[in-house]
Amino acid sequence: MATAEEDPTQAEIMAIEQQILALHERLVTLRRARTGTPVPDYRFETLHGPVTLSDLFAGREQLLAIHNMGEACRYCTLWGDGLNGLLPHLEDAMAVALLSGDSPAVQQRFAAARGWRFRMASHGGGAYLEDQSVIAGGGNMPGAVVYARSGKTILRRNACVFGPGDSYCALWGLLGLGGLDASNWTPQYSYWTRPARLADGGENLID
Repeated sequence: MATAEEDPTQAEIMAIEQQILALHERLVTLRRARTGTPVPDYRFETLHGPVTLSDLFAGREQLLAIHNMGEACRYCTLWGDGLNGLLPHLEDAMAVALLSGDSPAVQQRFAAARGWRFRMASHGGGAYLEDQSVIAGGGNMPGAVVYARSGKTILRRNACVFGPGDSYCALWGLLGLGGLDASNWTPQYSYWTRPARLADGGENLID
């Protein structure tokens, strides 16, 4: 195997990786320093009835609100699939809820089909989405917002946008090792073509 000294391209790759790591550490430091800005206690719908933003904290000091565009977006589904695997680790640090404009019934059906374990709530495309998009004026854009509580006040601390190549979906870094990105790969809902006849009888199959 060639060393970095023998392979100039590999040496450049390693240097860029170190730069990215240093920038990430700086980014975390800046975000940690932000106290946030007050926001209203928005209302959402769930299968169990209405809840508020403060309810979604579930007694925790911080809430990670995942903004998902709903079942009609393959890219949002990709991010949801990946974050679902990290959910126990995330919930060890803060409350987590996935928010979308889909109705609670649609959310639940889609979550069951994907094996998602998120607590879910529907903003219905109303005031919350208008005010709290991950970037100002962004509308129904995928990403995440972290809220914190200070007494009875809810503060919006930090937000990010989800998109191809970002650091919030591990898949892009791994695809990049093979020279792949959003220009030559698109996520699908399923990578399995169901046979016309199932040897197990096909009972209780979820589409």
